[in-house]
Amino acid sequence: MLDQPLQLFSSFASEIADVARQIVRTAAAGPRRPVAKSDSSPVTETDRAVEQSLRERIADRFPRHGVLGEEFGAEGLGEEFVWVIDPIDGTKAFVGGLAVYGTLISLTHGGTPVLGLIDNPVTGDRWLGLSGRATTLNGVAIRTASTALLSEAFMANGNPEPFQQNEKESVERLRLSTRWCVYGGSCMAYGRVADGSIDISIDGGLDPYDYCALVPVVTGAGGCITDWQGRPLTLTSGNLCLAAANEALHRQVLETLN
Repeated sequence: MLDQPLQLFSSFASEIADVARQIVRTAAAGPRRPVAKSDSSPVTETDRAVEQSLRERIADRFPRHGVLGEEFGAEGLGEEFVWVIDPIDGTKAFVGGLAVYGTLISLTHGGTPVLGLIDNPVTGDRWLGLSGRATTLNGVAIRTASTALLSEAFMANGNPEPFQQNEKESVERLRLSTRWCVYGGSCMAYGRVADGSIDISIDGGLDPYDYCALVPVVTGAGGCITDWQGRPLTLTSGNLCLAAANEALHRQVLETLN
């Protein structure tokens, strides 16, 4: 039933991602001065400009849809369709001039992510996931890795700082069970899980705008993405996220964490 609308929404998501990419690329060439938000995390005028521009386009094209964004909050969360936006996922990396940040755009239906887009404005890489369809990277279908053993897995963590102490202990136990670990990839790490470059990505301290776009991208490539209890990620999930290349690996990660 959603097939036809999803194609329409997919085209629109790519359209507004192009807008975001141009704004971010232009800003990245100049000074990137951050200010601290109430939670001490950084924000730039670019974050706000991107989100404002995307929200205006969504309101114009789909006035009955809700929107949730990192910088300007929620409107119409009770609507059937809700767009979820993180204008720059990895603002610290953006400020520091490190090209591991991206724009996240998702569409949820009844609270469940059915469309997800990850766009790196620097490299030009764009992952697109749609419910029931194969995930693409720059228009080409991709698959997750076939790594079956935790001891052979390549793990990623965007930032260890947000974890609570018990969570840090669980993540360290997981790290010691894997082959390698890389830090600081933000949303890009989940795109790389989808294309088979990385086997596991795990994070904490997240909000829906951090993870909703990742869900269709990872699952559409054959991977698993849930909270740390193995529950699906929706608009009302907690702040913990785990992605693995396949079900067998995902089960081993959950057993190690818990």
